[in-house]
This record gives sequence, structure tokens and C-alpha cells, in this order.
Amino acid sequence: MHVSITGTIDLAADRAREIGCDTFQIFTRNPRGWKFRKLSPDETKEFKRKVDSYGLTPVLAHMPYLPNLSSPRKAIYNKSVKSLSAELERCAVLGIPYVVTHLGSHLGKGPEIGLERIVTAVNQVISKDKGNVMLLLENTAGTKNSMGSTFEEIKRIIDGLENRRRVGVCFDTAHAFAAGYDLRTAEKANETVSKFDKTLGLGLLKAIHLNDSKGELGSGRDRHEHIGMGHIGEEGFRVLFKHEALKDLPFIMETPIDERRDEVGNIRKVRELSS
Repeated sequence: MHVSITGTIDLAADRAREIGCDTFQIFTRNPRGWKFRKLSPDETKEFKRKVDSYGLTPVLAHMPYLPNLSSPRKAIYNKSVKSLSAELERCAVLGIPYVVTHLGSHLGKGPEIGLERIVTAVNQVISKDKGNVMLLLENTAGTKNSMGSTFEEIKRIIDGLENRRRVGVCFDTAHAFAAGYDLRTAEKANETVSKFDKTLGLGLLKAIHLNDSKGELGSGRDRHEHIGMGHIGEEGFRVLFKHEALKDLPFIMETPIDERRDEVGNIRKVRELSS
């Protein structure tokens, strides 16, 4: 699950363990602001100790909401590049191997502008970064002006990178479904995985964001739902859990918490479907 870091960051590992996770995802800082405090040596040490002792691996971090690596607006773009650089550094200190990033919006200036901005940003940040944290590009739901809703567009981004060893992909099931990739049946789910492999190569796939979709196929709606309760349903998820190329990847849920089901309930449902 994606878990909270409220208090000190090491408490996220406790929360993940308490609800029965094998691994987890966090924001390493406030996701709704630009400013952030420096990590203290004590909480960093404790975070790493708990992750190791609880056997929670691999941990993922997610970029905050505000950065937009596709932005044509200079001030926002520059702040976004700095934010990405800082996140890679924080994850290196915490021993987190993966940072997931949204690819942003070109704000109506066109996908070619967005593509150029993303490629430049990633090349700039990774060329200066001395660590080995891998950046995972997350596919998007196809909302207006967003970048990265198709496998082909993600491939164009990766093809433009100077150091491809530092970049992989995080596949979000709800986003893919909203963007038009069908996952509802065994046949369609296998077909979508095959399309990913043909376009990008399954070797680039490092993590899966496991979410059902409130929106229908191709709706462009980025709305997550409990596993099996949305328009994807249970059958397609069963295929993903048992697919030879996917079954050992980290599956991270970003599902809602409401009166119908909580985090523990979604973990239970996933284990039921994957058994």
C-alpha cells in the first residue's frame, strides 16, 4: 500500500507492517507543497533499520503532486527539475531504490513541447545525480494535455534519454484502463501486457500501481477504486498476479478507504485473487 509518513518517516514502515504489507510506497515529504524539511540522521537510520528488519522490499517513493516536468512555464518547470533532483537524493539517503514520477501536462502547448521538456529534465537531473536510484515513469489516464498515456509516448521519452539504465516504468492499472488499455478479461489483460512488451519491453517494468477504475474503458478519468469493485473487475487482475513476467514485481495499491473496504480489506482481496 501507499502509506502515510505522518510523524517521522520511519513510522511508515510500522504502518505498512501493521496492515500486512510485503512492501510499501511513500511520499518522502509533503506532497502538496514545494518546501520540505531535511531528513534527520536518526529518522533515516531508523527507517532503514525497520525496512530491513521487517523485510519490506523494494520500497517505492512517489514524487509530490506539484512538480510538472512537461510544463512550458519556466518557473514551474525549473522548480520541478529541482524537486526531482532533491527526491532522488532523499531516496538515496533512505535506501529507497525507486522514485515514481507522473509525466505532467503540456498545458495545451502540444505533446512535442511536453516530450522535449520531460526528456531535457530527466537528462539534466540524472547527469548530475551521483546515486543509483531508478526513476520510474508512470503511465497516465489520458486526461486532457497529459503526457505518457500511451506506451508509444513513454517509449519516445525513454528513447530520448542519455542514461537509460537509470529509468524504468511503473504501470498503473487504473490509468491504463482509463487510457484505453483493456484489462477486464484474461484475454484482454494478456493482450495489454503483450502490447507493453512489444512497445517497451517487459525488462523496463519495475513496479505496478494496482488500482481498479471508477471510470470506464477509455474514459480518461483518473479515479481509483477498490480492487474488483470497479470497471476492471477481478478476472483481469488474476492474470496480472500470475503472469510469469509480472508475478514477482512489487504491486502497490493506492485504493480508497471508505465504509466499503479499508487497506486490510484490499490486501485480503488481492491475496485471494492471487492464490
